[in-house]
Amino acid sequence: MTKRILHIIPSLDRAGAEKQMSLLVRGLPREEFDVHVCALTRGGPLQADLAQAGVPLTIIGKQWRLDPWAFWRLRRHVARLRPDLVQTWLFAANAYGRAAGLSCGVKHLLAGERCVDHWKGDLELMIDRCLARRTEKIVAPSGGVRDYYVAEGLRAEQFVVIPNGVAPIPPSTLTRPQLLEQLGLPQGARLVGLVGRLWLQKRVKDAIWTADLLKVIRDDVHLLVIGNGPQRQRLSRFRDLCCIRDKVHFLGHREDVLNLLPHFDVLWSTSMFEGQSNAILEAMAAGVPVVATDIPGTRDLVVPGETGYLVPLGDRAGITRYTNRLLDDPALAARLGQAARQRVQSEFSVEKMIQGYVELYRTIL
Repeated sequence: MTKRILHIIPSLDRAGAEKQMSLLVRGLPREEFDVHVCALTRGGPLQADLAQAGVPLTIIGKQWRLDPWAFWRLRRHVARLRPDLVQTWLFAANAYGRAAGLSCGVKHLLAGERCVDHWKGDLELMIDRCLARRTEKIVAPSGGVRDYYVAEGLRAEQFVVIPNGVAPIPPSTLTRPQLLEQLGLPQGARLVGLVGRLWLQKRVKDAIWTADLLKVIRDDVHLLVIGNGPQRQRLSRFRDLCCIRDKVHFLGHREDVLNLLPHFDVLWSTSMFEGQSNAILEAMAAGVPVVATDIPGTRDLVVPGETGYLVPLGDRAGITRYTNRLLDDPALAARLGQAARQRVQSEFSVEKMIQGYVELYRTIL
């Protein structure tokens, strides 16, 4: 007899947690699990993937931070569906979804804490602690996320660490000259990528400063910043104040990121905190060496000197030094890139991630 599982997530944007949820629900064995998805706020690009896989989707349409009508609609949906297990992802869905599940008498509740959430204040952490008492297990992508929440008062034994999974990256449909022509860059340009939402956590200013340092020692490096967010205009002004508009390019949101990745010479991650970066995983899967800040979550992915390099937070000179080393030594870059690809295939595959959840579901149900 199949077990019905309802996944509740704020949106279906093409972001980290949303990608992992989509990969998971599409890959779960249908003969064992009847899977449904509920988007609390809105849909998004991943709707098409769910529809193609035949995964039922309901959009609640929450409009405000405190939205009793949305909670009522969600509760009604949970009561009608009568799931054996509700799994929630990210703070809004963790709060609304677990409360709705509890009010409907759902026997098994799982929550997903996906990041080291320094943005949370006393109210949000109080909600997390209260709901955790009624939650069977909490899934985190890395030990760093677990340790952060344990320090905030949650019980360590509640946590299950299931690392993110990433699919193999197919070869690009563009040649390198075609991509450079499309971007309006010279044919000899070396490409450094930074992928992610443009907000304070990502410390994109550090990347712009680093590009300015690199410009002093070589003239061929171009930083491609892919993503949108609340810091976009401020970062653009900062780039222009640094007089480095010719080397730092904001590409905005791109649906073809995976088609660009294989052409990156290096991927940068300058974040101050992460759960477990999908951008880093995807770059590693594409065989791209990574230079990143040495923070929990990222530390689980990048093996210094083997698949890339780690530097202290804010160490722009360190990022410059390692990037220049990789650009000057193609054999080193190729060796680190190949090791990165092999590490993802063995430790962070989609199949391994899905199996982790299957075993958890079987244990609980």
